[in-house]
Amino acid sequence: MYKILYVDKVVSEDLPRILEPWKSEIKLAIEKKLMTRPEVYSRPLRRSLKGYRKLRVGGYRIVFRVEGGQVKVFVIQHRSTVYETAPDRL
Repeated sequence: MYKILYVDKVVSEDLPRILEPWKSEIKLAIEKKLMTRPEVYSRPLRRSLKGYRKLRVGGYRIVFRVEGGQVKVFVIQHRSTVYETAPDRL
């Protein structure tokens, strides 16, 4: 079982902007996939985001990194903006 850690901006900026039905889907994906087997359910990112991974939930992306027994979440945003925001938070 992995422990999930969120960067402050995920809680203060990303989550309040997501509509409620998607928040539930994202929470469920984190609980079922990232807390159990993040390497299996996610895909590695490339180029400037090498070393990080992404999990797709509908039109949203969760950008994270596995650090030991922890999953550190850096960004949860719509796919149209997530890759512009991610480099600033890493």
